[in-house]
Amino acid sequence: MKSLEELKALREKARENIGIRHEKQNAVRVLVGVATCGIAAGARPVLSALVAEVQKEKLEDVIVSQTGCMGLCQQEPTVEVIDADGTKTTYVKMTPEKAIKVIHSHIIGKKPIAEYTFGR
Repeated sequence: MKSLEELKALREKARENIGIRHEKQNAVRVLVGVATCGIAAGARPVLSALVAEVQKEKLEDVIVSQTGCMGLCQQEPTVEVIDADGTKTTYVKMTPEKAIKVIHSHIIGKKPIAEYTFGR
């Protein structure tokens, strides 16, 4: 870095690359439980699949982020989708393949997948 302007430009480029994690008004939030229990059950590949699919589909109104334990350790990996209206849907025993289906059915198609949810 030779100047403050270069540092600011680098920061802006990094922000663009991780733009799906910035807070956006009226955005759908997707939280992945990545506490020790979630990581042990396979949460990292689920998180990676969600991020990749959101980027692939260019879903600018979707924020994918990590969270701690959701209290459902026996149901990990868990993913919580919070729709723009605040409706929460908790998906359990997720896999990368199921996560991609959630993106397409729930987030894009507005149809939650009941068979993947907690308490089904």
